[in-house]
Amino acid sequence: MTEQDLISTVIRPEIRALTAYKVADATGYIKLDAMENPYTWPEAVKAEWLNIIHDAEINRYPDPEAKALCRILKEYNQIPAESEILLGNGSDEIIQLLLMALPANATVMAAEPSFVMYQQVAQCLGLNYQGLPLLADSFDIDLAVTLATIKSQQPEIIFLAYPNNPTGNLFDSDAIEKIIQQSKGLVIIDEAYAPFTDFSFIKQLTRHNNLLVMRTVSKLGLAGLRLGFIAGKASIINELNKARLPYNINILTQCSAEFALSHPDIFAEQTQTICHERARMFLQLSTITGMTPCPSAANFILFRTPKGKATDIFNALKDQGILIKNLSSQQGLLTDCLRVTIGKPEENNAFINALKECI
Repeated sequence: MTEQDLISTVIRPEIRALTAYKVADATGYIKLDAMENPYTWPEAVKAEWLNIIHDAEINRYPDPEAKALCRILKEYNQIPAESEILLGNGSDEIIQLLLMALPANATVMAAEPSFVMYQQVAQCLGLNYQGLPLLADSFDIDLAVTLATIKSQQPEIIFLAYPNNPTGNLFDSDAIEKIIQQSKGLVIIDEAYAPFTDFSFIKQLTRHNNLLVMRTVSKLGLAGLRLGFIAGKASIINELNKARLPYNINILTQCSAEFALSHPDIFAEQTQTICHERARMFLQLSTITGMTPCPSAANFILFRTPKGKATDIFNALKDQGILIKNLSSQQGLLTDCLRVTIGKPEENNAFINALKECI
């Protein structure tokens, strides 16, 4: 049997048809491509954290339910007492858990363009994936089309990122309410970028049986810990917990996250700085001929370049040591679009100066 014959025999066609998720090598670049918080902690706080890690019993399995961390996350995120949460190795594992729990041939819907892992995981599991196209002029929900599609296809799960990635905008909250009300399946509001906006559906959890809110600590400044969670009705969380692998949150992540979230002032100051820089970057981009930035409630800005120039600009920036995200290859509404993460002021200045040179 040849290698290719073996692959065809043992690997499902859905997997063979996919392209693996690629992460660009950022070595030597100013890294503005992955929506990370660019700031670390003061040295005194790092020293305190190292003492916590020093005492971690890495020879033992971690708390399988991460009970202490769950309590801290619920308090930090002001999750209603009646709601329960489930932790995952980043939001990606939460998405995988949700979709693994669905019946065979279930239908999954998500706004398009949005976070690619909704579609990637759904297709990997052989589920029916249906994109819900956004309005071209605003990247907002096309409510009439969305409600009609929901009515005709009755999806088991709908994902809505709020703010949306990669567009950065907040969908109309009234439209989301209507989607929740008219959906017979679960509606997942992905609030990965919650630190950078005051709008949330957390307080709506007690009003809707089919609503779940997903968050991560990655954008807050803890991307290396790989920790996400989903909140909702206890009965639903309990069912999802059956699909969770035991000990999925390692002991270093548990103790590090508990420690980090006991220093909320550090993150509040950092996110405030990022939001200030976001506003400054938007104005700067608006003054550059041919660049059209999109309003953002996240820690990045999507901007449209002159027709056919996105890849040239991306490569020219890379040649100058600046790495951002080229989304133009995804085509559709993202044709000619690039996305830049908000970095430190000096990194943002370097990006703006390099962009001006490109044109």
